[in-house]
Amino acid sequence: MARVSVTPAAPAPGPEPTAPLPSPYLDLTREAWAARRDDQPLSLTPDDIARVTGLGDRVDLHEVEEVYLPLSRLLAFYVNATAGLHRVTTDFLGERPAKVPFVIGVAGSVAVGKSTTARVLRELLRRWPQTPRVDLITTDGFLWPNAHLESRGLLERKGFPESYDRRGLLRFVADVKSGVPKVSAPVYSHLSYDIVPGAEIVVDQPDVLIVEGLNVLQPATVRSDRSTRQVLSDYFDFSVYVDAPVDQLRTWYVERFLRLRETAFADPDSYFHRYAALTDDEARETAGGIWERINEPNLVKNVLPTRDRATLVLTKGGDHKVTGIRLRRL
Repeated sequence: MARVSVTPAAPAPGPEPTAPLPSPYLDLTREAWAARRDDQPLSLTPDDIARVTGLGDRVDLHEVEEVYLPLSRLLAFYVNATAGLHRVTTDFLGERPAKVPFVIGVAGSVAVGKSTTARVLRELLRRWPQTPRVDLITTDGFLWPNAHLESRGLLERKGFPESYDRRGLLRFVADVKSGVPKVSAPVYSHLSYDIVPGAEIVVDQPDVLIVEGLNVLQPATVRSDRSTRQVLSDYFDFSVYVDAPVDQLRTWYVERFLRLRETAFADPDSYFHRYAALTDDEARETAGGIWERINEPNLVKNVLPTRDRATLVLTKGGDHKVTGIRLRRL
Protein backbone atom coordinates (compact mmCIF):
# COMPACT_ATOMS: atom_id res chain seq x y z
CA MET A 1 0.00 0.00 0.00
CA ALA A 2 1.35 3.37 -0.98
CA ARG A 3 1.95 5.80 1.85
CA VAL A 4 0.28 9.19 1.42
CA SER A 5 1.73 12.18 3.18
CA VAL A 6 -0.62 14.98 4.04
CA THR A 7 0.74 18.53 4.15
CA PRO A 8 -1.14 20.71 6.62
CA ALA A 9 -3.11 23.43 4.94
CA ALA A 10 -1.49 26.88 4.99
CA PRO A 11 -3.21 29.35 7.27
CA ALA A 12 -5.56 31.71 5.54
CA PRO A 13 -3.82 34.93 4.57
CA GLY A 14 -4.49 37.82 6.87
CA PRO A 15 -3.26 41.33 7.34
CA GLU A 16 0.45 41.49 7.97
CA PRO A 17 1.42 42.98 11.32
CA THR A 18 2.56 46.55 10.90
CA ALA A 19 4.92 48.56 13.03
CA PRO A 20 3.35 51.55 14.76
CA LEU A 21 3.71 54.80 12.91
CA PRO A 22 6.29 57.18 14.32
CA SER A 23 4.83 60.08 16.29
CA PRO A 24 4.64 63.39 14.43
CA TYR A 25 5.56 65.09 17.72
CA LEU A 26 8.86 65.73 19.44
CA ASP A 27 8.49 65.50 23.22
CA LEU A 28 10.59 67.89 25.28
CA THR A 29 11.01 68.22 29.01
CA ARG A 30 10.48 71.61 30.54
CA GLU A 31 14.22 71.95 31.08
CA ALA A 32 15.05 71.13 27.46
CA TRP A 33 12.40 73.55 26.25
CA ALA A 34 13.59 76.35 28.58
CA ALA A 35 17.06 76.10 27.02
CA ARG A 36 15.51 77.14 23.69
CA ARG A 37 15.17 80.64 25.12
CA ASP A 38 18.79 81.15 24.07
CA ASP A 39 19.40 84.14 26.38
CA GLN A 40 16.52 86.11 24.89
CA PRO A 41 15.80 88.85 27.47
CA LEU A 42 12.45 88.88 29.24
CA SER A 43 10.62 92.13 28.59
CA LEU A 44 7.57 91.57 30.82
CA THR A 45 7.34 92.82 34.39
CA PRO A 46 5.48 91.21 37.31
CA ASP A 47 2.77 93.86 36.84
CA ASP A 48 2.42 92.90 33.16
CA ILE A 49 1.96 89.27 34.11
CA ALA A 50 -0.53 90.03 36.89
CA ARG A 51 -2.59 92.08 34.43
CA VAL A 52 -3.00 89.23 31.93
CA THR A 53 -3.29 86.27 34.30
CA GLY A 54 -6.76 84.81 34.63
CA LEU A 55 -8.50 83.91 37.88
CA GLY A 56 -7.02 80.72 39.32
CA ASP A 57 -3.98 80.59 37.03
CA ARG A 58 -0.54 80.64 38.59
CA VAL A 59 1.80 82.26 36.08
CA ASP A 60 4.90 84.03 37.33
CA LEU A 61 8.12 85.39 35.86
CA HIS A 62 9.78 82.00 36.13
CA GLU A 63 6.99 80.34 34.15
CA VAL A 64 7.10 83.03 31.48
CA GLU A 65 10.89 82.77 31.17
CA GLU A 66 10.98 78.99 30.86
CA VAL A 67 7.83 78.28 28.83
CA TYR A 68 6.34 81.29 27.07
CA LEU A 69 9.49 83.20 26.14
CA PRO A 70 10.95 80.23 24.19
CA LEU A 71 7.55 79.81 22.53
CA SER A 72 7.49 83.47 21.48
CA ARG A 73 11.00 83.03 20.04
CA LEU A 74 9.85 80.04 18.01
CA LEU A 75 6.80 81.97 16.82
CA ALA A 76 9.00 84.88 15.73
CA PHE A 77 10.93 82.41 13.55
CA TYR A 78 7.67 81.07 12.11
CA VAL A 79 6.40 84.58 11.35
CA ASN A 80 9.58 85.43 9.43
CA ALA A 81 9.60 82.12 7.54
CA THR A 82 5.91 82.40 6.63
CA ALA A 83 6.37 85.97 5.40
CA GLY A 84 9.26 84.78 3.21
CA LEU A 85 7.16 81.97 1.79
CA HIS A 86 4.38 84.44 1.04
CA ARG A 87 6.79 86.74 -0.81
CA VAL A 88 8.14 83.84 -2.88
CA THR A 89 4.61 82.72 -3.78
CA THR A 90 3.43 86.18 -4.81
CA ASP A 91 6.59 86.64 -6.91
CA PHE A 92 5.93 83.31 -8.61
CA LEU A 93 2.32 84.26 -9.36
CA GLY A 94 3.24 87.77 -10.43
CA GLU A 95 0.94 89.28 -7.82
CA ARG A 96 1.41 92.45 -5.83
CA PRO A 97 2.38 91.46 -2.27
CA ALA A 98 -0.27 92.21 0.35
CA LYS A 99 0.11 92.18 4.10
CA VAL A 100 -1.01 88.80 5.38
CA PRO A 101 -1.33 88.45 9.18
CA PHE A 102 0.15 85.40 10.90
CA VAL A 103 -2.73 83.59 12.66
CA ILE A 104 -2.31 81.55 15.86
CA GLY A 105 -5.02 79.36 17.37
CA VAL A 106 -5.08 78.63 21.11
CA ALA A 107 -7.35 75.78 22.25
CA GLY A 108 -8.05 73.80 25.41
CA SER A 109 -10.64 73.03 28.06
CA VAL A 110 -12.59 75.36 30.28
CA ALA A 111 -10.41 76.26 33.32
CA VAL A 112 -7.12 75.08 31.78
CA GLY A 113 -5.75 78.61 31.41
CA LYS A 114 -5.86 79.00 27.63
CA SER A 115 -6.99 82.63 27.94
CA THR A 116 -3.94 83.45 30.05
CA THR A 117 -1.71 81.62 27.56
CA ALA A 118 -3.15 83.69 24.70
CA ARG A 119 -2.72 86.98 26.57
CA VAL A 120 0.86 86.22 27.64
CA LEU A 121 1.77 85.34 24.05
CA ARG A 122 0.18 88.57 22.84
CA GLU A 123 2.29 90.63 25.25
CA LEU A 124 5.51 88.81 24.36
CA LEU A 125 4.97 88.91 20.61
CA ARG A 126 4.28 92.64 20.72
CA ARG A 127 7.84 93.07 21.94
CA TRP A 128 9.44 91.32 18.96
CA PRO A 129 10.53 93.86 16.31
CA GLN A 130 8.75 92.09 13.43
CA THR A 131 5.37 91.79 15.21
CA PRO A 132 4.54 95.05 17.03
CA ARG A 133 0.82 94.80 16.23
CA VAL A 134 -0.76 91.71 17.79
CA ASP A 135 -4.53 91.39 18.21
CA LEU A 136 -6.40 88.79 20.24
CA ILE A 137 -9.99 87.69 19.85
CA THR A 138 -11.87 84.97 21.70
CA THR A 139 -14.54 82.84 20.11
CA ASP A 140 -16.92 83.83 22.94
CA GLY A 141 -17.86 86.84 20.80
CA PHE A 142 -19.28 84.45 18.23
CA LEU A 143 -21.57 82.59 20.61
CA TRP A 144 -25.17 82.96 19.54
CA PRO A 145 -27.11 85.42 21.76
CA ASN A 146 -28.89 83.81 24.69
CA ALA A 147 -32.32 84.44 23.15
CA HIS A 148 -31.29 82.52 20.04
CA LEU A 149 -29.80 79.67 22.09
CA GLU A 150 -32.89 79.48 24.28
CA SER A 151 -35.21 79.34 21.26
CA ARG A 152 -33.24 76.37 19.96
CA GLY A 153 -32.94 74.61 23.33
CA LEU A 154 -29.16 75.16 23.40
CA LEU A 155 -28.67 77.41 26.43
CA GLU A 156 -27.46 74.42 28.47
CA ARG A 157 -25.01 73.56 25.66
CA LYS A 158 -23.19 76.87 25.62
CA GLY A 159 -19.62 76.20 24.53
CA PHE A 160 -20.55 73.19 22.38
CA PRO A 161 -19.77 73.68 18.66
CA GLU A 162 -23.43 74.21 17.76
CA SER A 163 -23.73 77.17 20.16
CA TYR A 164 -21.44 79.32 17.97
CA ASP A 165 -22.05 81.31 14.82
CA ARG A 166 -19.42 79.23 13.06
CA ARG A 167 -20.04 80.80 9.67
CA GLY A 168 -19.58 84.30 11.11
CA LEU A 169 -16.39 83.30 12.92
CA LEU A 170 -14.97 81.67 9.80
CA ARG A 171 -15.78 84.76 7.72
CA PHE A 172 -14.12 87.02 10.29
CA VAL A 173 -10.84 85.08 10.34
CA ALA A 174 -10.88 84.59 6.55
CA ASP A 175 -11.24 88.34 6.03
CA VAL A 176 -8.43 89.16 8.47
CA LYS A 177 -6.17 86.54 6.90
CA SER A 178 -6.92 87.99 3.46
CA GLY A 179 -5.72 91.43 4.54
CA VAL A 180 -9.14 93.09 4.64
CA PRO A 181 -8.90 96.31 6.70
CA LYS A 182 -11.10 96.95 9.74
CA VAL A 183 -12.83 93.63 10.25
CA SER A 184 -15.28 93.67 13.17
CA ALA A 185 -16.20 90.96 15.67
CA PRO A 186 -19.03 90.89 18.24
CA VAL A 187 -18.33 91.41 21.96
CA TYR A 188 -19.26 88.95 24.70
CA SER A 189 -19.82 89.94 28.32
CA HIS A 190 -19.00 87.40 31.02
CA LEU A 191 -20.94 89.62 33.43
CA SER A 192 -24.23 89.41 31.53
CA TYR A 193 -23.34 86.00 30.05
CA ASP A 194 -24.46 87.26 26.66
CA ILE A 195 -23.48 89.14 23.50
CA VAL A 196 -23.37 92.92 24.02
CA PRO A 197 -25.82 94.50 21.55
CA GLY A 198 -24.14 96.94 19.17
CA ALA A 199 -20.62 96.47 20.60
CA GLU A 200 -17.76 95.31 18.40
CA ILE A 201 -14.01 94.74 18.31
CA VAL A 202 -12.27 96.03 15.18
CA VAL A 203 -9.17 94.27 13.86
CA ASP A 204 -7.22 96.31 11.32
CA GLN A 205 -4.47 94.37 9.50
CA PRO A 206 -2.36 93.23 12.48
CA ASP A 207 0.99 91.51 12.18
CA VAL A 208 -0.38 88.61 14.24
CA LEU A 209 -3.92 87.56 15.15
CA ILE A 210 -4.42 85.17 18.07
CA VAL A 211 -7.74 83.28 18.09
CA GLU A 212 -8.54 81.65 21.44
CA GLY A 213 -11.39 79.29 22.17
CA LEU A 214 -12.60 75.82 23.06
CA ASN A 215 -13.30 74.54 19.58
CA VAL A 216 -10.87 76.39 17.32
CA LEU A 217 -9.19 73.14 16.19
CA GLN A 218 -12.38 71.34 15.15
CA PRO A 219 -11.85 69.27 11.96
CA ALA A 220 -14.01 69.57 8.88
CA THR A 221 -17.23 67.59 8.71
CA VAL A 222 -18.09 65.56 5.63
CA ARG A 223 -21.27 66.48 3.76
CA SER A 224 -23.61 63.88 2.34
CA ASP A 225 -21.98 64.38 -1.10
CA ARG A 226 -18.56 63.56 0.49
CA SER A 227 -17.32 67.14 0.17
CA THR A 228 -16.06 69.09 3.18
CA ARG A 229 -16.49 72.64 4.39
CA GLN A 230 -13.71 75.00 5.29
CA VAL A 231 -12.96 75.17 9.00
CA LEU A 232 -11.34 77.77 11.21
CA SER A 233 -8.03 75.92 11.55
CA ASP A 234 -7.56 76.10 7.76
CA TYR A 235 -6.46 79.70 8.37
CA PHE A 236 -4.03 78.99 11.22
CA ASP A 237 -0.28 79.25 10.70
CA PHE A 238 0.39 77.81 14.17
CA SER A 239 -1.76 76.37 16.93
CA VAL A 240 -1.34 75.70 20.65
CA TYR A 241 -3.36 73.24 22.76
CA VAL A 242 -3.19 73.72 26.53
CA ASP A 243 -3.66 70.31 28.15
CA ALA A 244 -4.23 68.83 31.62
CA PRO A 245 -5.80 65.64 33.04
CA VAL A 246 -9.61 65.71 33.13
CA ASP A 247 -9.78 65.18 36.92
CA GLN A 248 -7.41 68.09 37.44
CA LEU A 249 -9.49 70.31 35.19
CA ARG A 250 -12.57 69.54 37.27
CA THR A 251 -10.71 70.57 40.42
CA TRP A 252 -9.58 73.84 38.84
CA TYR A 253 -13.10 74.59 37.61
CA VAL A 254 -14.58 74.09 41.08
CA GLU A 255 -11.83 76.21 42.68
CA ARG A 256 -12.45 79.01 40.19
CA PHE A 257 -16.19 78.85 40.83
CA LEU A 258 -15.56 79.29 44.56
CA ARG A 259 -13.43 82.38 43.92
CA LEU A 260 -15.98 83.88 41.54
CA ARG A 261 -18.53 84.08 44.38
CA GLU A 262 -16.41 86.89 45.84
CA THR A 263 -15.63 88.61 42.54
CA ALA A 264 -17.79 88.50 39.41
CA PHE A 265 -20.75 86.71 41.00
CA ALA A 266 -20.91 89.34 43.75
CA ASP A 267 -21.90 92.01 41.23
CA PRO A 268 -25.72 92.45 41.31
CA ASP A 269 -25.69 92.77 37.51
CA SER A 270 -24.01 89.39 37.08
CA TYR A 271 -25.99 86.66 35.36
CA PHE A 272 -24.66 84.34 38.09
CA HIS A 273 -25.36 86.64 41.04
CA ARG A 274 -27.65 83.95 42.49
CA TYR A 275 -24.55 81.87 43.23
CA ALA A 276 -22.82 84.56 45.32
CA ALA A 277 -24.54 83.56 48.58
CA LEU A 278 -23.86 79.82 48.28
CA THR A 279 -21.94 78.15 51.09
CA ASP A 280 -18.68 76.39 50.23
CA ASP A 281 -20.39 73.00 50.17
CA GLU A 282 -23.27 74.29 48.06
CA ALA A 283 -20.85 75.98 45.65
CA ARG A 284 -18.78 72.82 45.26
CA GLU A 285 -21.90 70.76 44.57
CA THR A 286 -23.23 73.32 42.07
CA ALA A 287 -19.91 73.69 40.25
CA GLY A 288 -19.41 69.93 40.16
CA GLY A 289 -22.86 69.49 38.64
CA ILE A 290 -22.20 72.11 35.93
CA TRP A 291 -18.86 70.46 35.14
CA GLU A 292 -20.34 66.97 34.86
CA ARG A 293 -23.43 68.07 32.93
CA ILE A 294 -21.85 70.53 30.47
CA ASN A 295 -18.11 71.09 30.54
CA GLU A 296 -16.78 67.55 30.81
CA PRO A 297 -19.03 66.10 28.08
CA ASN A 298 -18.02 68.95 25.76
CA LEU A 299 -14.35 68.41 26.62
CA VAL A 300 -14.42 64.66 26.04
CA LYS A 301 -16.53 64.75 22.88
CA ASN A 302 -15.41 67.93 21.12
CA VAL A 303 -12.31 69.56 22.62
CA LEU A 304 -9.92 66.82 23.69
CA PRO A 305 -10.09 64.95 20.35
CA THR A 306 -8.62 68.05 18.66
CA ARG A 307 -5.44 68.00 20.77
CA ASP A 308 -3.41 66.05 18.22
CA ARG A 309 -4.24 68.61 15.53
CA ALA A 310 -2.20 71.30 17.33
CA THR A 311 1.27 72.41 16.31
CA LEU A 312 2.32 72.51 19.96
CA VAL A 313 0.84 70.99 23.13
CA LEU A 314 1.57 72.47 26.56
CA THR A 315 0.87 69.92 29.31
CA LYS A 316 0.17 71.25 32.80
CA GLY A 317 0.63 69.66 36.19
CA GLY A 318 -1.49 70.04 39.31
CA ASP A 319 -0.03 73.42 40.23
CA HIS A 320 -0.89 74.93 36.81
CA LYS A 321 2.79 74.81 35.84
CA VAL A 322 3.72 73.47 32.42
CA THR A 323 5.53 70.14 32.82
CA GLY A 324 6.04 69.05 29.23
CA ILE A 325 5.95 70.33 25.65
CA ARG A 326 5.10 68.45 22.46
CA LEU A 327 6.11 70.13 19.21
CA ARG A 328 4.86 68.84 15.88
CA ARG A 329 7.70 68.09 13.51
CA LEU A 330 7.54 69.87 10.15
